[in-house]
Amino acid sequence: MQKLGIILICSVALIAIGLILSVLGNQIILEGVSQGDGKVSSEQTLVISVDFVSKDTSGVFAVQIIEFKDNTFSAKVLDPFDSEIISQTINEETIEKGFDVLETGTYKLIIESTSNEETQMFAAIGPLPDTGKKSLGFVSVYILVIGMVGLVASGIYGIKNRVRSV
Repeated sequence: MQKLGIILICSVALIAIGLILSVLGNQIILEGVSQGDGKVSSEQTLVISVDFVSKDTSGVFAVQIIEFKDNTFSAKVLDPFDSEIISQTINEETIEKGFDVLETGTYKLIIESTSNEETQMFAAIGPLPDTGKKSLGFVSVYILVIGMVGLVASGIYGIKNRVRSV
């Protein structure tokens, strides 16, 4: 029974550590990312701005459309001089696209529609996280999985010990 307690405590500790790392990892990954939501139509656009610093060399934007309709939405990114860097017709419910950051300053993500109907959408723009930040997200998932496997193993171990003692 003592082994069961140790396995159970270790599993719960791993799950707690995995959850904490997951929350911290998400905060670190989303650091510097500007998010916004709103309704977009032919008369109304969604504009999200973010400041890039000199150390940022790559950026990324993502758009999620709640009620998707083909070929009615487009997204473009403007640099600090209002020059268009990238333009993308949105052909699916969720898109993510990267772009190069050439100058320090405020970049804008502009989402437009050719439809008269208002459509709810969510969007984000910001610096592309480096591999170290991304790996923190994966590590937290692995720790959670190991903790869950330990929890299941402790349950199986406990059941086997009860069957033997009966």
